[in-house]
Amino acid sequence: MDKITNLTNITNIKLTSARKSILELLINSNKPLSYEDMKDNISMDKATFYRNITIFEEENLISSFESNDKKRYFEIKKTQHSHFICSSCSKIECIHEKVDFHLPNYKIENIIIKGICKDCLLTEKND
Repeated sequence: MDKITNLTNITNIKLTSARKSILELLINSNKPLSYEDMKDNISMDKATFYRNITIFEEENLISSFESNDKKRYFEIKKTQHSHFICSSCSKIECIHEKVDFHLPNYKIENIIIKGICKDCLLTEKND
């Protein structure tokens, strides 16, 4: 709860029970989550969920991206990092190692790398 209070104190967000339940799931997760990942653990409809997610994004509390499976994934903005999305199994991994990528005259906020994860590579080799 303290982490949630700290997050919302720096914003104009009123902490409702719906918002609290979304933030708790995101804070306690070690990977980005989609609505489908969270829906069984929150008591709100899809419209309420996305309305709150929009508020969190506007207040810069969370970031999001779309994966191969056409689902939107969300995570608390902590430290800026990249993501790896497996083209075979659609698994998403956070990459905390520095990915050195530079485009002159651009500010890069997120890098999404797509390829085949090590588990799928092992499966391919064994087939």
